[in-house]
Amino acid sequence: MTQHIESRTPRLAILIDADNTSAKIVDGLFEEIAKIGEASVRRIYGDFASPRSKGWTEVLARHAIIPQQQFAYTSGKNASDITLVIDAMDLLHSGRFDGFCLVSSDSDFTRLASRIREQGVDVFGFGEQKTPESFRQACRRFTYTENLLPDLDADRGGAADAATSLQPPSAATPVLRKVILQMDSEDGWVPLGALGTQLANLSSDFDPRTFGFRKLSDLVRKTGAFELDQTDGKTLRVRLKQPGGKKADR
Repeated sequence: MTQHIESRTPRLAILIDADNTSAKIVDGLFEEIAKIGEASVRRIYGDFASPRSKGWTEVLARHAIIPQQQFAYTSGKNASDITLVIDAMDLLHSGRFDGFCLVSSDSDFTRLASRIREQGVDVFGFGEQKTPESFRQACRRFTYTENLLPDLDADRGGAADAATSLQPPSAATPVLRKVILQMDSEDGWVPLGALGTQLANLSSDFDPRTFGFRKLSDLVRKTGAFELDQTDGKTLRVRLKQPGGKKADR
């Protein structure tokens, strides 16, 4: 008798380091997390008696985030970090979660991310662009929180995405070129979807939004270094621009 197994949404544990995360990203954060799975546990760690945590206290109820108060008797930051790590390990060993979302720009969580992944559980990191590479690469995927701010956030001057991007589109060219060459296609063409998957495997923090675009295809097109082809409604393909303006093979 064949057992029917229903597919379910991945259960996620969301652990937020309030000392290293701005409350301005909260709406974008949970919209992004919703693309991954269900935010089953939502906890935030910090000293909420401190004026600098006021922004978080105003949004906790809206997103059902449970605050874990850590008074700053000596070093509130360290106390918060330790409590977050202890909770993470308890949740990991419960075996109830398919993934963890660690929200911080602090490299101190690098080992935690690695330990969770050693257990076969995915880790999704969220932090500012200044986050050390060690933590970013320890995560399966890492999202810059600057990309989660509202499009018309006052800090970004209300300008369009492309005008306020963290990096210019041309900065994406080297990694795009590297991945296409690694895919080693006979005719040079690679499917855009496969390119996106390989990018995520090679560089956990690669995100078209970092360069001002919502879609990978728009970013690839804007760099001017690649050709795109979608003949007869087939899968969109990409290859390096050919020397001498050689036309795409059909």
